[in-house]
Amino acid sequence: MQCHKTGWFCGSVVLVLSWLITFYSFWQLVEMHEMVPGKRFDRYPELGQHCFGPKLGYWVVMPQQLAVQVATGIVYGVTGGKSLKKCFELIWPAWGDYRTTYFILFFVCLQFVISQAPNFNSLKGVSLLAAIMSISYAAIAFFASTIQGVHHREGVSYGVRSPTVSGQLFDFLNGCGTIAFAFAGHSVSLEIQATIPSTAEKPSKYAMWKGVVVAYVVVAVCYGTVSVAGYWAYGKHVEDDVLISLMRPAWLIALANFMVFVHVIGSYQVFAMPVFDQIEQYLVEERGLAPGRPLRIICRSIYVAAIGFVSISVPFFGGLLGLFGGLFFASTSYFMPCIMWLVTQKPKRMSFHWTASWISIVLGFLLAVLSPIGGAHTIIVAFKTYSFFS
Repeated sequence: MQCHKTGWFCGSVVLVLSWLITFYSFWQLVEMHEMVPGKRFDRYPELGQHCFGPKLGYWVVMPQQLAVQVATGIVYGVTGGKSLKKCFELIWPAWGDYRTTYFILFFVCLQFVISQAPNFNSLKGVSLLAAIMSISYAAIAFFASTIQGVHHREGVSYGVRSPTVSGQLFDFLNGCGTIAFAFAGHSVSLEIQATIPSTAEKPSKYAMWKGVVVAYVVVAVCYGTVSVAGYWAYGKHVEDDVLISLMRPAWLIALANFMVFVHVIGSYQVFAMPVFDQIEQYLVEERGLAPGRPLRIICRSIYVAAIGFVSISVPFFGGLLGLFGGLFFASTSYFMPCIMWLVTQKPKRMSFHWTASWISIVLGFLLAVLSPIGGAHTIIVAFKTYSFFS
């Protein structure tokens, strides 16, 4: 929901371009998963090592992937806490006086338990539930926003929220980064594809690509309809999360916010599991610790606690999206797959794949450089009136 920062036209252009670029770069990752006969690149850093060399490839890709996964965990912690608080506020208004910190802390406590799942395969049920919740709350947001717009749209002002040119520029950059955050799946795509059985007759890429197409169609429908309906109903005063703006009917909006809470519980694990795997692999192979449940409980609990502490300390939903979206997500989702494709496939100069890859690289690099400025500005402004753990 970024039209209040970018405007109708610019917001729509950025959203469509981001969808097309990341859809194309996702296809590249799916294709490169098994591009070497007899070998599967099950992790993003492994593909980086193949493209850029054992040392350079690992240290180019691993920190960026790790940053995406950590940043996603932080934002999901904030989102889960705010959504749960909104749910309780609508059902029991007295709960509105409680700090957001307590609701984020509850989210973190749930993650302590769920994080003990051994691997991706054990999270299939949680991931399916999260996907169902995502579609459900998007549908509620769309219909509730549409009803709001039809019956209570008098005096709605469009355009961008900031009254100054500099403020509008910062908001636009932050909005671009926030849109980039929506396309975070690339950082875990190879790990997900690694769970799909693959044979010479039926490579994993076919099943994986079908899943990606379905996911991107759902993303296009959900994000497109909710963005348009929310901005149409509330104009430039719509919140970054439109469900925070909606108030009626109270029971339905409360249900939608609870669905968001359930959705981010499952999604948190999808991005945390590769981090758990890296930490445990390092401790076992480099530090000689014995693998098993005690190691899993300790290292995963420490990670969840650290992410939760940051979420509680800096709960700036809109600013974090813009900052992280450009700073980390632009690389892993927009231009890193394209660079890898050019290195490994060497498409003919001025061919479709050569041109599409370079366009994605240039736009992705501009996004990575510029949008964090808007996100950082939003956080700095919010800090002026913020007290820790409030």
